[in-house]
Amino acid sequence: MTDERIATFPLGAAATIAELERDPHPLLARLREREPVSWLPVLGGWLVTRRDLALEVMRDPDAFTVDDPRFSTARVVGASMLSLDGAEHARHRDPFAPPFRLDAVRARFADFVSAEVDRLLDETVLTGEAELRRSLAGPLAVAAMVRALGLDDGDAGAVLGWYDSIVAGVTAITAGLPAEPAAAAAFEDLRASVEQAFGHDPENSLVAAAADGDGLTGGEVVSNAAVLLFGGIETTEGMIANAILHVLSHPDQRQLIERDPALVAAAVEESLRLEPAAAVVDRYATRNVELGGVSIGKRELVTISLAGANRDPAVFASPDRFDLSRDNARLHVTFAQGPHVCIGMHLARLEAQIALERLLARLPGVHLDPARPSAPQGLVFRKPPTLWARWGLASAGSSTLSA
Repeated sequence: MTDERIATFPLGAAATIAELERDPHPLLARLREREPVSWLPVLGGWLVTRRDLALEVMRDPDAFTVDDPRFSTARVVGASMLSLDGAEHARHRDPFAPPFRLDAVRARFADFVSAEVDRLLDETVLTGEAELRRSLAGPLAVAAMVRALGLDDGDAGAVLGWYDSIVAGVTAITAGLPAEPAAAAAFEDLRASVEQAFGHDPENSLVAAAADGDGLTGGEVVSNAAVLLFGGIETTEGMIANAILHVLSHPDQRQLIERDPALVAAAVEESLRLEPAAAVVDRYATRNVELGGVSIGKRELVTISLAGANRDPAVFASPDRFDLSRDNARLHVTFAQGPHVCIGMHLARLEAQIALERLLARLPGVHLDPARPSAPQGLVFRKPPTLWARWGLASAGSSTLSA
């Protein structure tokens, strides 16, 4: 059967991990056109690249489930809302959902995120240069999620280090390799941090409220908090970094924002479409099923390429172009669809919009450092490894003057 699939899906058979990590978009375009559901031996499963088929998979948990012992994130942090379906999914997700609704996010986080962005910019504004992924995007994502869950304030660098190790573990598993021991060690450090919040006031700590209820065990609270932190830190850091990179790399589009700052929201949506920070999500067929004319066997891995779906030319004209005038950018599937739509998408959007707006307002001359270029990379999670920028000190504004 494997040889037959290799012959039937030659593009998928020729795909390499290096190609998927470095710049997958040319390959994804070829697959989407000729093999929209393709067998990739390097992934040990199917890859779905067409938007309509991606939606079909994500919206049908009866046929395509996350509940499988091979699910990569669950193998690192344990079972959670991310790796369960049906009633168990609801039991794990519902205690954490209310604070992440749109109205609650706006009321609780708008002022906090603005103040945190200004604090982080204050620390670098007089240096004339900074690596914005780890001086702005990462620490902001940590601060927002620590506040959202009601954890003790911690060292942002340490938390980001945990997530580097966890991300490496998830990526290794996705590539068919064993996770490094550092991933398990990082999760144990994270567990200790979350468990410290169990005794906090439930009115001020989502973790404490979940632990205080009768729906989840302590271990389940830890796993779900880890998943929320994982998404809220790793993918939001990437989302912010990608948005800054896209805007600073396209002077014509940046000029539009400078003339109309309200276009920051459009820039974030277009960046989400063009380069989702989480490039793929996994499902497993619950039965023999047909998708896009292809027969998929029971329990086989079905990986949805969000990156591929987001550049589907059947939906998005000139899909490889960063275009703030695109009127349907929000049709991207970066936050997934169906029961596993991202619980933290409103907070992530708020962080990215405020970070980009304040960066451009306070550092009007900010530009990418041509001596230290970078581009998004990663098999599962895509973002620039570094994002070095420079600006003239004369043009930098203080948080007080530019507020």
